[in-house]
Amino acid sequence: MSTPSSRERRELVRNRLIESRLTPNAISLTGFVLCVVAAALVTQRLFFLAGVVFIVGSVCDTLDGRYSRMSGKGSPFGAFLDSTLDRIEEGVVLTTVAAYFASRDMQFAVAACVVAVLASLMVSYTRARAEALGVECKVGIATRAVRVVILSIGLLFAKGAGLADFELLEPAVYVLAGLSTITVLQRIFHVRKALTEPAAL
Repeated sequence: MSTPSSRERRELVRNRLIESRLTPNAISLTGFVLCVVAAALVTQRLFFLAGVVFIVGSVCDTLDGRYSRMSGKGSPFGAFLDSTLDRIEEGVVLTTVAAYFASRDMQFAVAACVVAVLASLMVSYTRARAEALGVECKVGIATRAVRVVILSIGLLFAKGAGLADFELLEPAVYVLAGLSTITVLQRIFHVRKALTEPAAL
C-alpha cells in the first residue's frame, strides 16, 4: 500500500479544514487577540515574547484571507472585519511601543511611532480610496507584510529582549515611519498618474 504524497496530505488537511467549523472570522479574531497580547507584553518589557506573539498573530492575518477563498466561507462583512482588525492590530502594538519610549523620555521616538501609525493607516486608505475610483493601487515599498517584518525585528532585537544585546526597536520604528510615509507618496503619485494620463490622450 503506497503512502500518500505531500500534495495528497495537503489536500486532505485542506478538506478537513473546510469541513470543520473553523471560519475566516475566527482566524481574524484570533490574530487580533494575539496582537493585543503582544501589546500587553510590550508594556511588561517582554519584547522577545511580544515579537513572537506578534508574528503568530500577523500570520493569522495572512491566513484568514487565503482560507476564506479556499473554503468559500468568506463574506463581505468578513473581508471588512479583516481589514479593520489589521489596522487596529498594528496601531495597538505601536501605541504600547510609544508608551515605552515615553517612559524613557525618548520624545523623538514617540513622535516616530505616531508618524508610523498615521502613515500605515494612510497606506491602507490610499489603496481603498484608489480602488473606489477604479484604480488598482498595490504599489509601494512598505506593504503590510514588510511593516510586520520591520516591527517584528525591532521587538525581537529590542534592548533586553533576550536574543542579543541589541537595541533595534528604536531604529525599526524610524525605518517603519520613513518607509510608510514614502509608500503613501508612491501611492498618491501612482493614482494621480492613473487618473490624469487617460485625460491627456
